[in-house]
Amino acid sequence: MTIETRSLPRIIQGGMGVAVSSWQLANTVSKLGHLGVVSGTGVALVLVGRLMDGDEGGHVRRALAAFPMQDVAQRIVDKYYVEGGKAPDQPYKRATLWSINPPQHLNEITVVANFVEVWLAKEGHNNPVGINLLEKVQLPNLSSLYGAMLAGVDFVIMGAGIPMQVPGALDEMSQHKPFSYRLDVHGAQEDVHITFDPEAVFPGITEKLGPLKRPNFLPIVSSYILANALKKRANGEIQGFVIEMPIAGGHNAPPRVAAFNERGEPVYGAKDEIDLEKFRKLGLPFWLAGGYGNAEKMKEALDEGAAGVQVGTAFAYCNESGMAKHLREQVIDMVLKGEVDVVTSATASPTGFPFKVVQVSGSTSDEDVYNARERICDIGYLRQLFVDTDGKVNYRCSSAPIDGYVKKGGKVEDTVGRMCLCNQLGAAAGFSQFKKNGMLEPPVITSGDDLPNIKQFMKDGATTYSAAEVIEFLLQLVPQEEATF
Repeated sequence: MTIETRSLPRIIQGGMGVAVSSWQLANTVSKLGHLGVVSGTGVALVLVGRLMDGDEGGHVRRALAAFPMQDVAQRIVDKYYVEGGKAPDQPYKRATLWSINPPQHLNEITVVANFVEVWLAKEGHNNPVGINLLEKVQLPNLSSLYGAMLAGVDFVIMGAGIPMQVPGALDEMSQHKPFSYRLDVHGAQEDVHITFDPEAVFPGITEKLGPLKRPNFLPIVSSYILANALKKRANGEIQGFVIEMPIAGGHNAPPRVAAFNERGEPVYGAKDEIDLEKFRKLGLPFWLAGGYGNAEKMKEALDEGAAGVQVGTAFAYCNESGMAKHLREQVIDMVLKGEVDVVTSATASPTGFPFKVVQVSGSTSDEDVYNARERICDIGYLRQLFVDTDGKVNYRCSSAPIDGYVKKGGKVEDTVGRMCLCNQLGAAAGFSQFKKNGMLEPPVITSGDDLPNIKQFMKDGATTYSAAEVIEFLLQLVPQEEATF
């Protein structure tokens, strides 16, 4: 399975955070002839939040009405929809935490949530749409992929790990066949799997729908070595690569040589530089990401043989972004005043990967806010799987309450500076959980190092900009006939 050259996007809109890359943003970008991408990470909690907030505009319920198994869709509406929206001090309901043997309802709502996001992103046009997922968030990924495929997703983009098993999963699930995904389990002496069986979750769906389209798969890589390994050893075909530089937002690959600057940020050196000549010899299309949000870098990427670029930060602050409006405005104001600062934290993410954090008052980048927050693990996407003293698979997170983490064999030093990205990225998208102690969950905001450059998209003293203005700016130096798919 290969992508035809004429169907390659020039611009891939990055899959950011929890619902920052919302269906509204992806829909807009795809309508403009580029690859709009929704974030599939945590989208089940976003679905619940939208329904409990009253589903303004009826968008979620409109997508649910298109879901092929209407009994499942109706159960979700009945359980979560609140006419007119919940009270501000009413907490959002939470689905059960993921495990290696997830209950039926958890598979259902994860499939449905990803279906809804992709369906809405594809509504009203015939252009391709993608979904972004994290390899590190392994347990929900099969359900997420299947839900996206039910909605006809065209591209799957995945980083934060080595997604060797994803191509095969796409192959099998396009035929509604069960697939077992090997999990990373600390201390396991034998393989541990999670299995997703479409027919077991949705009886009769194979006969009802027939085969699904198998989407293109583009893993995110930071080195030729990883790309070459994926091409040779993945369990199915890969259609290209997104090559991400360490200045990109969100999670970054750790540097090859451990070194830190005076702020505690990891330092990237010569061994982390990308050899594009080797990528060109791989014979697959590639897109460059991380610092490519301007016209000159766009032209440079094309001159280097790239099919185009992936751009995240520029879209994260546009009008169509899913970031909470007041946070977007706060960061833009700091950018315009020349006061914005992005720190590559070596400790923020419980995954252990470096993670970019924008320093914003009122967020968990603020030490007082961080220290005042009560630790809790009620979503659990980033929990580490491990084998406990009884030989059973158990779960722990370095952002959870410290005593519980240590009792499960975790090291207390690994808890220092850890942030609850599950809750706080959700808060950044406007879904702050109201907690038992009366506090609202604070947000964390992530962006690439080129965040100060978003002011280039604002014209004539404006303090906002659109996705269309980002695209227009990026393509200034690209011939018109080469500008889109």
